Amino acid sequence: MTETETIAYDVVVLGAGPVGENAADRTRAAGLSTAIVESELVGGECSYWACMPSKALLRPVIAQADARRLPGLAPANQGPLDAEAVLARRNDFASHWKDDGQAAWLDGAGVALYRGHGRLAGPRTVTVTAEDGTVTTLTARQAVVVATGTRAQLPDLPGLDEVRPWTSREATSAQAVPDRLIVVGGGVVATEMATAWQALGSHVTLLVRGKGLLSRMEPFAGELVARSLTEAGVDVRTGTSVESVARENGTVVAVTGTGERIEADEILFATGRAPQSDDIGLDTVGLEPGSWLEVDDTLQVPGTDWLYAVGDVNHRALLTHQGKYQARIAGAAIAARASDAPLDDAPWGAHAATADHYAVPQVVFTDPEAAAVGMSLAEAEQAGHRVRAVDVDFGSVAGASLYGDGYKGRARMVVDLDEEILRGVTFVGPGVGELVHSATVAVAGRVPLDRLWHVVPPFPTLSEVWLRLLEAYRDN
Repeated sequence: MTETETIAYDVVVLGAGPVGENAADRTRAAGLSTAIVESELVGGECSYWACMPSKALLRPVIAQADARRLPGLAPANQGPLDAEAVLARRNDFASHWKDDGQAAWLDGAGVALYRGHGRLAGPRTVTVTAEDGTVTTLTARQAVVVATGTRAQLPDLPGLDEVRPWTSREATSAQAVPDRLIVVGGGVVATEMATAWQALGSHVTLLVRGKGLLSRMEPFAGELVARSLTEAGVDVRTGTSVESVARENGTVVAVTGTGERIEADEILFATGRAPQSDDIGLDTVGLEPGSWLEVDDTLQVPGTDWLYAVGDVNHRALLTHQGKYQARIAGAAIAARASDAPLDDAPWGAHAATADHYAVPQVVFTDPEAAAVGMSLAEAEQAGHRVRAVDVDFGSVAGASLYGDGYKGRARMVVDLDEEILRGVTFVGPGVGELVHSATVAVAGRVPLDRLWHVVPPFPTLSEVWLRLLEAYRDN
């Protein structure tokens, strides 16, 4: 082991995924010298094994589904997808798992990149161990930002090691289509990957322990997605647990709670995420290795004046776009504290990640898409708000009929009856992912309902659903 001299920076960021990159970009733009540490690929999970490759797999699936709803296009789009072409395009979007472009971006932004395993070694200190064993010590005058994200969490099942199961990484990077695929889980990764691989030619069996899909969204979202998956040929089984797995002559065998044996070529476990914090030196600063990092709204770890955690590792909202938002807030807060400028950490202030509590948007890229922001009806009621749900079928929207024959979808807004604002909005239907930002503006901006009447949706578009929702609230 060879140790170099200690190098000082204003800010050191652990993890060069999109969240860490945003934190480094903001502190560097504020004039603070910044170093970033990465043990894998610059660009992180989102760029190579999550957001980008998964959506590259799904886009042709959704485009074909939309085409099949239109006379004149439907007959030409009944055949199977060209899986080889879809996988090749996915490879392009994952940059063929090379990070030259993203590393060059960091260099252009003036951020120093250190490749290797980064660990805290006491307050304001990070050691980086490179592949050749060389150890570099970095010190941070102002802040260390942890942006190490999460990893797939696998269940403790007999036979799991010998099965070599897929996680989200294998599901988004596989170079061949398995004839049969078991997907275990009912959340976003499970439903999206069931959608993609079924369309690419796999026979997919989706095993869900709970009563339905997408349990964190309004119940109708999971119901509509489950119905569509079933119509596409996915074998959706709810209330089904996996008790053991094995590989027998190359075939995966999953045994359910009822003793049924289900065979497949591969099995994907999409059963949750765990923080990437078990080997980053948390013990050297009095924190528990492997734990989620608690932070305040400036993203600072309580009890410190130098340690921040942004993105999935703080467990506030496990979404890339929300982590990038946190990184922008954290970068601004670090810069303000470094210059002794006033800290605006009041709700919705420049240095407070308030949206994490009230306005987190999400899109599930299934067919139909499911998009939501803010609270569901159940969450709003549990939080003690006096609310009312207003539901509209997209069949009442002219733009939906034009979008495709037989358009099926539903919208809900959760109205706070005391403040006359929206606590949450959910859309389910083809193409609704592009509607959720308007809902996010309404929820984050606490736009009064009487002002929303003056927000005129263009005709004939899907966004006219807003008018239908307001009319339903007024008339009932």
